[in-house]
Amino acid sequence: MKSRVSLPNTPAPRSGLPLRVASWLLDRPQLGQREGIKRLAGHLLKQPARQGVTEAQSRLGLLLCRECGGQRDRRIGFELLRLAARAGDPVAQRELGRQEPTAER
Repeated sequence: MKSRVSLPNTPAPRSGLPLRVASWLLDRPQLGQREGIKRLAGHLLKQPARQGVTEAQSRLGLLLCRECGGQRDRRIGFELLRLAARAGDPVAQRELGRQEPTAER
């Protein structure tokens, strides 16, 4: 008779690797300017940002606000920046301060 071993309920691990890889890609001068690299970094940042990782929210928000031409993407990026700024991210707070007056027009 086979016995079943039940694993305790553990929360999903905060995946730091996608955030580190995306940051590394975006911070490289020659790589970070390429459209495909930005798209890849955005995909890597999406899950950690959904999980509430402040740095991922900030980086993805900046990417969406600066690099995407669509109104929906900019709105989502702005919301991610607001979440990161509320969590105390200084980069998001600074960027949000720059965009606040123009965002309400």
